[in-house]
Amino acid sequence: MPVPDYQSLMLPLLQRLAAETKPVAVRQYLDSVADAFGLSEDERAERLPSGGENLLLNRLAWARTYLGKAGLLTSPRHGQIEISSRGREVLSKNLPAIDVRFLRQFPEFQEWIVRSQRPKGVKEPAIEVVASDKSEEPPSVDPADDEGTPRERIDAAKQEIETALQEDLLQRVRAMAASDFEDSILRLLLAMGYGQGLDEMARALGGSGDGGMDGVIHQDPLGLERVYIQAKRWKEGNNVGPHEIRDFVGALNIHRANKGVFVTASQFTGEANKAANNSTVQVVLIDGRQLTELMIRYKVGVLVRDVIEIKAVDEGFFE
Repeated sequence: MPVPDYQSLMLPLLQRLAAETKPVAVRQYLDSVADAFGLSEDERAERLPSGGENLLLNRLAWARTYLGKAGLLTSPRHGQIEISSRGREVLSKNLPAIDVRFLRQFPEFQEWIVRSQRPKGVKEPAIEVVASDKSEEPPSVDPADDEGTPRERIDAAKQEIETALQEDLLQRVRAMAASDFEDSILRLLLAMGYGQGLDEMARALGGSGDGGMDGVIHQDPLGLERVYIQAKRWKEGNNVGPHEIRDFVGALNIHRANKGVFVTASQFTGEANKAANNSTVQVVLIDGRQLTELMIRYKVGVLVRDVIEIKAVDEGFFE
C-alpha cells in the first residue's frame, strides 16, 4: 500500500505515545508504523519529490506538529514529545481516526490555523474562536482539504510550475530555426560541464565535409576526446526512427569517434532506442521531454524568477 498521509498517522502516533513512560523522538516509530501499515521496503525508502527527506518521516513529523498545535501532545525537550492529558482524553473516546477537521474543535489549533494563513506583515487581529460545527464552512485554505504535508504541497506546486514551463519551452524549441536549435544544444551540453564548460571547446558543424554532424565538443584542450552531436528539430509526431540512428553511428565511425549525443524535439521510436543500445559506439538519445528537463535543471533558456527559502530549526544551535 502507499505511504499513509499525515492525517492517517495522527491516531497511530498518539496511541504509541500513550504507551510510553518518558518523552521520545518521533523517528523511533518509523519501523513500527511502517510495519502496521504493511509498507514494502521501497515504500519505506520513498522520499519527497524534491529528493529530500524520507516521505514517511516527513509525514510523521507533520502529524506530530498538528497534534501538538491542538494540545494533544507536548514537547518537554527539543526533539522529543509525549502525550498530554488532553491527548489521553481523546484516546479514551476510542475514535476510529483523528484528522484536521477533528482538531479544529480546539481553540489553540484554530488560532494557529488563522495565524499560519495570514499574509506575512499583516497585523494580527483579535481572534474570535468559535466552537467546531460540521455545518461551518472551512477557511478558504484548509489543511484538511489536502492530504499532503506543507512540504509536499510546496514540492507539488513546484512540479506543476515546471511541467507548465516544460510545455512552453518545448513549443518554443520546436519553433526555433534549425541553426539556433543546434546552437542551443551545444550551450546546454557546455552548461552541463561537457568541454569543461568552456565555450571555445564547442563548435557548430553541419557544413560540407562534416559527415552530417551538427556539432562537436572537445572534452580536453587537445581534442583527443570528442563528443559529436546530431540535432533534429522535428515536430511532435515526426519521431526519429532507427534509420537516422544508424546514419548517425556511421558518421561517428567516419570521424573515429566513440561518443555521440542525438537530440530531437520530438521523440524516438522503440526501434530507434534498440538501434542506439545495440550500437558499437556509445550513443545517448535525448527526446523533447528530456531536453526541456535538462534546460530547466541547468538554466538554459530559463530565468530564476523567485527563490523560496525553507527554514528549519538548527538543532546544533540549541545543544
